[in-house]
Amino acid sequence: MVNGLHWKRPSVLPGFGLCMGFMLLYMGLLVLIPLGGLVLFTATRLSAAELWDRAIADPRVLASYRLSFGASLIAATLNAGFGLVVAWVLVRYTFPGKRLVDAMVDLPFALPTAVSGIALTTLYAHTGWIGRWFDPLGIQVAYAWPGIVIALTLIGMPFVVRTVQPALEDLEPELEEAAASLGATRWQTFRRVILPAVLPALLTGFAMALARAVGEFGSVYFIAGNMPYRTEIAPLLILIRLEQFDYVGATAIGVVMLVVAFALLLVINLLQWWSRRFQT
Repeated sequence: MVNGLHWKRPSVLPGFGLCMGFMLLYMGLLVLIPLGGLVLFTATRLSAAELWDRAIADPRVLASYRLSFGASLIAATLNAGFGLVVAWVLVRYTFPGKRLVDAMVDLPFALPTAVSGIALTTLYAHTGWIGRWFDPLGIQVAYAWPGIVIALTLIGMPFVVRTVQPALEDLEPELEEAAASLGATRWQTFRRVILPAVLPALLTGFAMALARAVGEFGSVYFIAGNMPYRTEIAPLLILIRLEQFDYVGATAIGVVMLVVAFALLLVINLLQWWSRRFQT
């Protein structure tokens, strides 16, 4: 207080107006203008009927959508189950090499996706270390949809583990002990105590893994085989359209993927809002 007046120390950080201006400039140059240009390009080159025929009703495009979204859904579901187990082990147990395992969870974040695709193809091809055991059984992993699911599971796993870990750390072990003292079985304790507490975080991780898998390209490119109508994902079909100089067709498919991405991001934000409301 100076001369009876309250004196407010100036903040080290810039004010709201300057920060907002930088944010809008940054988001506009990197996100809004490119994506807006994509939509505008499609709107000026294609009518609604042409967009439907080239980006939705085309059999080859539909097959790529079914594979991309179907494999992504399977991979995200697998990650929801196994990611919960991995997070549980990392939070609740101490064992030799725990820090190494914890660091390996983030490896798909840092590893180039093309490298992971090549590694998975080498392992799961019919002559690979793992694929050779499936080949006599008539099960093809590489160059088929199971290989795509494995690749998408790899790149989506960290999202589930890192989202569920904080929820498990906040869950006090005393709650499980209280449930056990009241006669609850392990399954009842999991279903009525643990799962409700981590379900919002688990659903958020599931949605994030799903969104990441839908747009994945690098790790799938090598292991998929890229056969039309069978192992051709939607991002690869966009690349093929560009190589054929069909820029309008590639952009139309890109707009559909953009709409799906926005829908998934909306679901993720709703789940995060629900998670915060659930915790409070």
